[in-house]
Amino acid sequence: MMMNVQLTIPTMMERAEKFFPKKQVISRYSNGIKRFTYKEIGKRTRQLANVLENLGVKKGEAVGTLAWNHHRHLEAYFAIPGISALLHTINIRLDPQQIAYIINHAKDKVLLVDDCFLPILDAIKYHIPTVEAIIVMTDEESVPATTLTNVYEYEALLKTGSETYLFSTDINENDPAGLCYTSATTGNPKGVVYTHRSIYLHSMALGLADTCAVSEQDIAMPIVPMFHVNAWGFPFACTWFGTNVVMPGPFFTPKILAELIESEKVTIAAGVPTIWMGVLKEMEEREYDFSNVRSFISGGSAAPRGIIEKYEKKFGVPFVQAYGMTETSPLVMASVLKSNQQALPDDERYEYKAKQGMIIPGVDMKVIGVEGEVKWDGKEMGELLLRGPWIASEYLNDERTTDAFHDGWLHTGDVVTVDEEGFVKIVDRTKDLIKSGGEWISSVDLENALMAHEGIFEASVIAVPHEKWQERPVACVVLKDAYKDQVTKEEVLAFLAPQFAKWWLPDDVLFMEEIPKTSVGKFLKRKLREQVLEQYQSNL
Repeated sequence: MMMNVQLTIPTMMERAEKFFPKKQVISRYSNGIKRFTYKEIGKRTRQLANVLENLGVKKGEAVGTLAWNHHRHLEAYFAIPGISALLHTINIRLDPQQIAYIINHAKDKVLLVDDCFLPILDAIKYHIPTVEAIIVMTDEESVPATTLTNVYEYEALLKTGSETYLFSTDINENDPAGLCYTSATTGNPKGVVYTHRSIYLHSMALGLADTCAVSEQDIAMPIVPMFHVNAWGFPFACTWFGTNVVMPGPFFTPKILAELIESEKVTIAAGVPTIWMGVLKEMEEREYDFSNVRSFISGGSAAPRGIIEKYEKKFGVPFVQAYGMTETSPLVMASVLKSNQQALPDDERYEYKAKQGMIIPGVDMKVIGVEGEVKWDGKEMGELLLRGPWIASEYLNDERTTDAFHDGWLHTGDVVTVDEEGFVKIVDRTKDLIKSGGEWISSVDLENALMAHEGIFEASVIAVPHEKWQERPVACVVLKDAYKDQVTKEEVLAFLAPQFAKWWLPDDVLFMEEIPKTSVGKFLKRKLREQVLEQYQSNL
């Protein structure tokens, strides 16, 4: 028999304080860079935990955060679970009505909010009755003018807390620790509750050599927002492992990100494909020293093969595709090549790297098609099902649980293939597959091919109704500045023609200034479809 030691979040911060007191959290603000050691972060975290307890936050109650990636937000990541409360990271890019919905649904008792988001709360203050106090995180000497009540300034309030406050010792590893909501492409956001145990085990997984290999030797920069599935778990893992971490702060641009990567000698960074598209464009326009980078991690949606190749071949920056969801904490796959794949010719190697990768240790999967489990031949398609210790088993008080969770599996809604090596490739979301004349067309495959065109910056493919074929694909593309007024519809279709069957080719190519995106940077196809259909109808 083994010792029954509970897997809890406070032990992560305690380890950072004890073994890595001089390692740093580098936090960018609009007025400059601030640096804190883990020793300082530990003391401040204990002060915040004490303050929250004094404000009446009790075990199991939710504390919401509306904040960018910075050191104060990191302190909240550990202080809130440290008193057995529930860390609820709120998506700052949702509309005010949805923010009010999730605050009420979570029953947030206290909110920690960056000063720039106070207008959001001002607009919904009469619709969030559970909130009893608001703590404003600001670099100014006082809180900006607001009509909100029971408002406190973070730094002043922190001084009332004890630096030696002891985290809760009666935490059960299966107690709730975190709460995130899906980005709500349809309907209201759905809440997913993470436990101390699930976050602990997921953090371990981030340190595996065949996933992200986060370690004490790294300087990590989570660009992915801290409200997006806990910044993919990087704040927890980096603190626990004693990793120097760079927080990019508010209102960053590709130029700011590139400068931070260079100046702070970042070794690993994580972001969605649209972030990496912007950084790549910046790298093509200006020269940067990225020699310290050992990995850029991309997730949230499929990164086009052309982007991966350009990073690695042109700039020598290793690029790893990963896969996950809010419901999966999120990491469940990483496209880290096996030893036998690394020596393959470039074309074969990048074919693998462009896939979502192999299921990581600790998680199980199966892929179900129309006739049961699919063959691992890279061709037969089916829906991806997942289970594991950091996979959700339900949504928080939501009737949609029955649609996604049954028979002990999470039904992801992603249509995939699995090849002989066990590498998974997302073909599409079930709702985004294009059915033309009874046959399926993958919008993802078309998008990846379009993104390989040297003049195309972004591309999204959607279905439009067709009288004869039921649906047909239409390509929506954003050109790079240097190629505007140069690339034509005919050129784009000619570029695609050698790569696909004729009936796969889009019926039209629409040139756009911008493709609408979700709050976390994914292409928002629902809104794009509405725009395109409106344009088509107006031209009839």
